[in-house]
Amino acid sequence: MIRVGIAGVGFMGMVHYLCYRDLPGVEVVAIADRHPERLAGDWTAIRGNFGPPGEQMDLAGVASYASPEEMIADTSVDLIDICLPPAQHMRVTTAALAAGKHVFCEKPMALSLGDCDRMLAAADAANRQLLIGHVLPYFPEYAWALREVRGGGHGRVLGASFKRVVADPEWVAQFWEADVVGGPMLDLHVHDAHFIRLTLGDPTEVTTRGLMRGDLPEHWHTLMEFGASRERLTVEATSGVLRQQGRQFVHGFEIRFERTTLAFEFLVQGESAGYTCPPTVYCDAGEATTVDLGNADPMQAFHAELSDVAASIESGRPADALSGVLARDAIGLCERQSECLRRSIARSEAPS
Repeated sequence: MIRVGIAGVGFMGMVHYLCYRDLPGVEVVAIADRHPERLAGDWTAIRGNFGPPGEQMDLAGVASYASPEEMIADTSVDLIDICLPPAQHMRVTTAALAAGKHVFCEKPMALSLGDCDRMLAAADAANRQLLIGHVLPYFPEYAWALREVRGGGHGRVLGASFKRVVADPEWVAQFWEADVVGGPMLDLHVHDAHFIRLTLGDPTEVTTRGLMRGDLPEHWHTLMEFGASRERLTVEATSGVLRQQGRQFVHGFEIRFERTTLAFEFLVQGESAGYTCPPTVYCDAGEATTVDLGNADPMQAFHAELSDVAASIESGRPADALSGVLARDAIGLCERQSECLRRSIARSEAPS
């Protein structure tokens, strides 16, 4: 039995709790949160953009703590599941690892590459697993793309484009504070940065152009090149925030192979949400075949992710989609893009 303690009972902490309840061999034995009503089971105020609304929870048998540090000291806990704001990830992760716990930490891994390195070093020193919650590879469209890239049946990947854009998230407190949430680069685009790293490797060159809001990237386009070893594979990524609130969210990809192209796009606009391009295979012969990927409920993706967390702990072999090293590389890729964008804007604003 894997005994889990959840640090942070907001929307994501609730999602994890609900998924763990359905997993055999896993039990949530503790929670930590600064809100007394949540420790008492009143989760009715919790809301998210998918999944069930919060409700009154029966937490009989679940220990409650006012701080993650108190929960980390609980010897009955095997795995600390961190759903805290990103600025707290490094501190709580390293404390949990030092106490001999395994750690599953929600994305982004941390707000800087240096903090990611400290987390990985702590995992190595403690001989414990550090798993990072990048759920995107578990969504049906991205799981499909990952299978097809790795399967090789479409031939070599020639190029790809990824899109992930949201309306200005006014509902996220401190979203634009670099030392708390990190803005759209670390809260939004890190999903695609991680998926690109997982499927295609680490780019050798990165060129980013776009707009800044203060010191944080606001909306940008990036061209990534993968060097001679990948026959000059290029990937384009568009991401960030639009101030016009009429389109709440759009994401999608096109992945071009030697013989086919895989594509999809999903849009949330007003009260409408759905595919503008369902998962589709475009073939050399001129055919366009829509692929039925089954249940698209995001809760199923989190359930699959946490199933892999449990399997990783039980087997001692971390699932590659949850790798701390890959999550660290995704933060590094985000930092490279941010720095390139800052340099390009500084050059454009420099006096001639």
